[in-house]
Amino acid sequence: MTMSNALSSDPNVTTLMLVDDHPLLRKGLAQLMELEDDLEVVAETNNGKDALQLAGQLQPDVILLDLNMQGMDGLETLKALREAEIDAKIIMLTVSDNDEDVVCAITYGADGYLLKDMDPEDILNKVKQAIDGQMVISDKLTPILAGAIRKGTGNRTNLLAKLTSREHEILKQIAKGLSNKLIARELDISDGTVKVHVKHILKKLGLRSRVEAAIWMVNQGQ
Repeated sequence: MTMSNALSSDPNVTTLMLVDDHPLLRKGLAQLMELEDDLEVVAETNNGKDALQLAGQLQPDVILLDLNMQGMDGLETLKALREAEIDAKIIMLTVSDNDEDVVCAITYGADGYLLKDMDPEDILNKVKQAIDGQMVISDKLTPILAGAIRKGTGNRTNLLAKLTSREHEILKQIAKGLSNKLIARELDISDGTVKVHVKHILKKLGLRSRVEAAIWMVNQGQ
């Protein structure tokens, strides 16, 4: 477990934590991210237990999380982070393109799912997209996720009628990949109001994450 001695106070710098049990990969990722002036790796660890502690202590903006680790695996760590109300953008970075892993990660609240065989520049670009509030999923995984979610949407089709006009409006913005902050700016309301609406939307639709909601909305042809 390593932690930066001097955390940046610059609001224009995005802080990252790397969670992976392969030291060479962590080193490569850290070097890749540190090439960017607006990115700073503030912590690295090889296990989920330390990740949970560091995330609570440092409140990083983005967490890159491996799926297959000894002890707490990536999915267990992801679930624990969300239960601890860590609101960082969490991106799974893994070798697994298993359908169940992809769907579980999104269901547990991941903001993205990237494969390690991507070009380094592509990984960097996806991280930047996530920072801007977009959903990030490796291109070849999108059909897997969309298909899996589509299977469970039949009994939800009529639930759109239960949403208020404002909730429906926000759901459309989520489907465009906008973050709460960007939605708030678009609709001229506060971040907190958007957060409350998103929570209500997920509950009414029986969904677990905003990414799942976005793909579900797209599948409705909305």
